[in-house]
Amino acid sequence: MQVKTFYELSHDELFSIFQTRIAVFVVEQACAYQEIDETDKKSDTLHVFLIEEGELQAYARCYKSALGVSAIGRVLVSQACRGKGIAQSLMSRAIEVCRTHYGLQPIHISAQTYLIQFYQSLGFEVCSEAYLEDGIEHIDMVLS
Repeated sequence: MQVKTFYELSHDELFSIFQTRIAVFVVEQACAYQEIDETDKKSDTLHVFLIEEGELQAYARCYKSALGVSAIGRVLVSQACRGKGIAQSLMSRAIEVCRTHYGLQPIHISAQTYLIQFYQSLGFEVCSEAYLEDGIEHIDMVLS
């Protein structure tokens, strides 16, 4: 897994990240929203990704939220690579990145509710009621 800031990403890497994020979050999940945002280029945002044979296989974005806490978002495994254990490796690396770059503080995620057990297997705990975000049920979780 590679880890880079926005300005360290090559044009091809950035294109692949944005293309795949839009394919998953906007097209596949049928959510019309502003997928690319200011968090992408913030100086303390780190992009964790795996590209093999020119294709983005997995991606997560590590950043400090508006509340100043560590957060992981935009987590995805490309459709062709699902079911191969890549998500576990991706999240383990993203957690490590947050701990290294933002300190030993809780890490927050907004998880789709069908993934609660997956995130719990990584140590995350539910910390909110379920809510709709862009028409998809989510829940807040935290890793202490």
